[in-house]
Amino acid sequence: MIKTSLSALLLVVCTSGVWAQNTPVGTWHSIDDKTQEIKSEIVIADNGGVLSGKVVKLLRKEAKQDAVCDQCTDDRKDKPVLGLEIIRGAQKAEGKDVWEGGKILDPENGKAYTLRLTPIEAGKKLEVRGSVFGIGRTQTWVRVMN
Repeated sequence: MIKTSLSALLLVVCTSGVWAQNTPVGTWHSIDDKTQEIKSEIVIADNGGVLSGKVVKLLRKEAKQDAVCDQCTDDRKDKPVLGLEIIRGAQKAEGKDVWEGGKILDPENGKAYTLRLTPIEAGKKLEVRGSVFGIGRTQTWVRVMN
């Protein structure tokens, strides 16, 4: 009886880590669409059910560490890309492992897009879709394992 209970507890503990990872919350590497090179490291946080994400590292070889968002038109105008909040306002869709309703900023062109975040491969990767009027693109980010 004790052995069965211990086995069940061990199963719950081992699988709970997998379920906890099926969320956009965490640290991610964004990947360049053209070169497949890692561009940056982004940390996504949950603030009372609303997600936000910031650039914490610029990882491309040619990245300017002091770059600013000079193309931005909102409160992020001329702010450093390093530390810049690029994800705002996403919330979990009811009954689905999808977070939407927020915006994602492309600091290279200063444009904000409607956002949808979908964890895939048991949360090891994240489909990040930015769109305007339904037209957009999807990137796949890779979770940084610590």
